[in-house]
Amino acid sequence: MTNGKNTDPKALASNLEKNAELKSLLLEETPWVLDAQDETERKKRVALLFDLNRIAHEQENALTKLARMQGSTGGWPWFEGMPENPYITQHIVAGLGHLDHLGIPKIRQDDNVRSMITQAVLYTDRQLKKQYDDLKRQAKQKQLRLSDNQLSYHASHYLYARSFFKDIPVDKNAQEAFTYFKGQAKTHWLSGNIYQQGMLALALSRWEDKKVPLAIVKSLRERALTSAEMGMYWKTEAGWYWYQAPIETQALLIEVFDEVANDAKAVEEMKVWLLKQKQTQDWRTTKATTEACYALLLKGTDWLASDAGVEIRVGDRLIDSNQPDGTPFEAGTGYFKTSWTGSDIQPSMGTVTIHKPDAGVSWGALYWQYFEQLDKITPSTTPLQLQKALFLQKAGPAGPVLTPIREKTMLHPGDLIKVRIELRVDRAMEYVHLKDMRAAGFEPINVLSGYHYQDGLGYYESTRDAATHFFFDYLPKGTFVFEYPLRVTHEGNFSNGITHIQSMYAPEFSSHSEGIRINVGK
Repeated sequence: MTNGKNTDPKALASNLEKNAELKSLLLEETPWVLDAQDETERKKRVALLFDLNRIAHEQENALTKLARMQGSTGGWPWFEGMPENPYITQHIVAGLGHLDHLGIPKIRQDDNVRSMITQAVLYTDRQLKKQYDDLKRQAKQKQLRLSDNQLSYHASHYLYARSFFKDIPVDKNAQEAFTYFKGQAKTHWLSGNIYQQGMLALALSRWEDKKVPLAIVKSLRERALTSAEMGMYWKTEAGWYWYQAPIETQALLIEVFDEVANDAKAVEEMKVWLLKQKQTQDWRTTKATTEACYALLLKGTDWLASDAGVEIRVGDRLIDSNQPDGTPFEAGTGYFKTSWTGSDIQPSMGTVTIHKPDAGVSWGALYWQYFEQLDKITPSTTPLQLQKALFLQKAGPAGPVLTPIREKTMLHPGDLIKVRIELRVDRAMEYVHLKDMRAAGFEPINVLSGYHYQDGLGYYESTRDAATHFFFDYLPKGTFVFEYPLRVTHEGNFSNGITHIQSMYAPEFSSHSEGIRINVGK
């Protein structure tokens, strides 16, 4: 956090709107204009969190709305007018448990809130009993065995949410079901994914089991990945279910290593990964944002308490955002930038040193912009890596035959060209733009813009006069290869340009391929 000397309204602008001079495409030319406006509005609403009277009023309204929507049996629906939903109820119970864990007094001191929570908790007990009764019925019909793994993600989530309110006795009719699923958790925890194992470690630890939670933590630690830049994290399975969300998973595991393992060092490293994801992604869901904020506020070093800036020395010049005459910074984010023109740049400025005097994470980038012939540009190596190749496509006895095109390859008008782009990315990113230039003697075959899905990668393709543009709403970690066709139309010697990729959300993540020349004869 900064001390708020700067009240520039641009501090609340979306990351998509910032640093237009560093981006290869104007925001207005992308499909993400509305996303930028939406994020700007959300950043503006952050200022409301500093109005304590408004916060108290909003808290009261939220609790009143929850009480009004609660059904007669104690459950909550997804939206008003819909039937009561067991998962939504458990999610709300867990959220209220988070508030209680953070010390919000109203959760326990307000009789109405306490009564509302008690009804909801007993509702989840009865729903668990229904699940158990159904298993017993199937076991009686020889469709399954109760001793086998019957531990669903819903039951695991119940144990986690229920563990926040141990002082509320389990419904006496659901006691057998509760004991059964607690035993299932102890026996079959290895069968679940990382998110489920984290929930079970916390639940069993709170229900005074000392052996299994430590075994789960040990297993998680053995599978963890660590790096100086990304901190401590895990490979998570891809999917769209609530228990396959990477941000929520990391937030839950921070809770595990804080509460079960009491490992402050691991917690700090895991918080680094959580913030690094925010560098390149927009947390668009309320669930991801609230879970991440809960994890960051839970324990460990209070990164928000310090307003010390980062000292950067470029050559002999010190850039310190805390100096009264220093570079101005944005309130709330601590963001600042400075630039030099060609005549100001000295060889010594190639040496940059950075000093961060306190705990936490900061990031930035140094750009050098200059002009160069396209065919003389060499490839760059960053977290985004590109490799582009051109192939001459001809019909063969067994189908199309692709021959790599080199600088000395002679092409002819009418030839069919296949462009192949191999993209490697070492972390998940959102709002990524790829611009693939083409030689003046080439014409695209795909002239209509539209959404495409190819080899596990979805993107919007837009054909322009000098290049083809690709827009990725979400670019997961991995290696991707996609192709598109061109037709040779004119003779001559042409520069084929380069392929450039950049995160519009974090422009410091960019890369480009090398440039080559193309010969087209008669």
